[in-house]
Amino acid sequence: MNGIIQNKIFDEIDIGDTASVEHMLTQKDIQLFAVMSGDVNPAHLDEEYARSDMFHEIIAHGMWGGSLISTVLGTQLPGPGTIYLGQTFRFLKPVGIGDTVTARVTVKSKDEKKKRLILDCVCLNQDGKEVITGEAEVIAPTEKVKRKRIRLPEIEFKDEECPHHHQAICMVHGLEPLKTAVVHPADAVSLRGAVEATEDGIIEAVLVGPEDKIRAVAEEENIDLSPYTIIPTPHSHAAAEMAVQMVHEGKVEALMKGKLHTDELMLAVMDKQKGLRTGRRMSHVAMLDIPKFPRPLYVTDAAINIQPNLTQKVDIVQNAIDLFLAVNKTVPRVALLSAVETVNQDIPSTLDATALCKMAERGQITGALLDGPLAFDNAISEEAADIKGIRSQVAGKADILVVPDLESGNILFKQLVLLSGAHMAGIVMGAQVPIILTSRASSAIARKASCALALLTVRDSKGQKQGTECHHDTAPNVVEGGW
Repeated sequence: MNGIIQNKIFDEIDIGDTASVEHMLTQKDIQLFAVMSGDVNPAHLDEEYARSDMFHEIIAHGMWGGSLISTVLGTQLPGPGTIYLGQTFRFLKPVGIGDTVTARVTVKSKDEKKKRLILDCVCLNQDGKEVITGEAEVIAPTEKVKRKRIRLPEIEFKDEECPHHHQAICMVHGLEPLKTAVVHPADAVSLRGAVEATEDGIIEAVLVGPEDKIRAVAEEENIDLSPYTIIPTPHSHAAAEMAVQMVHEGKVEALMKGKLHTDELMLAVMDKQKGLRTGRRMSHVAMLDIPKFPRPLYVTDAAINIQPNLTQKVDIVQNAIDLFLAVNKTVPRVALLSAVETVNQDIPSTLDATALCKMAERGQITGALLDGPLAFDNAISEEAADIKGIRSQVAGKADILVVPDLESGNILFKQLVLLSGAHMAGIVMGAQVPIILTSRASSAIARKASCALALLTVRDSKGQKQGTECHHDTAPNVVEGGW
């Protein structure tokens, strides 16, 4: 009966009685079994490794099939109250994803005195071929049990956290680390972020700031500073100036923000005589890794330019394109955001978007496909774009979102982080060297990804080849209770 589980007591069981369950193997079955057992053998989880193995595909753990036999014994024959005493298995054929396995037990003998049963066990695949055989010994129940079947909790499989950030980090494997001045790393978050990125071979951190404060943080956090060069300065403002000077002297290739305000760091960077200005406007480009969104989303500029004019937006757009090309090597789709997708003289951002598209047509902006004005929904949702009747190569498929001004960009960015669970990696482009900007709220993976973005831009400009992709052998996170 549906929803009811009941047993067969010893006296009700005859030799030759049989029971079975059937289950089709899925990738999630394998992953869940790996999480439960801790068995992360790459033959079960790593597709690339499995292709080179003897079976040439991912296969189930042997004991996954064995667990189906346990299911029959515990729920049907004999059912609740059964005590498992022993089990033998022979594994004859592999079980692959999509195979349907029938686990069957058959009573072979009974011991009246001890109330014990010997049962033949077999697992058959969808072709009727034996994949597992064996024998079980159990003590059968002597009292009738009839219970409501327990409803199991739903399991939600979470994708790997920040897959796009992981991918950026993987791409720098094999590249020479980026020598980076870490400006005023006088708190645990910034110091540990620099150390972890160095340990991963992404940067070579040079610590610039008050030495006593840096060492005090290191002692408190149990961080060994012996591998690191410390450039002592009296305070954070002097640290920013010293880091900029080190760029001019060729001692470092990038800057990384520590425990100081962005304005304080950028004041030294943008100094007209001693700073790191180029002929291009500086702007911040954020690479957002958003759960369940199929691609990284680049947003600019939500950190530096308050109300950029058209000329400044040209540089902001080009900076974002250049970063995207250094990382992805594909032509990005750039959406120029506004409140509406039609040109309206009362909404200046629609006029700027129209001009920027025309400038791209004339070669004043290069390396990307531009469209705008576009509202946020029809920039990232193909369905929304179709409803509005928008036909373009960008609408619904945007890789880069260019916001009208800092206010709207900051609101959009924080909404994606706080409500959508996005993680942000980002750097400042347009200076003589990339500037790695992180916040106290940035995760460890986002900090490393920010360093990886900086490394990719520098090595790309020097023509160095990117590293190869990583392959993670670990099983995914699972949490109880799906949506």
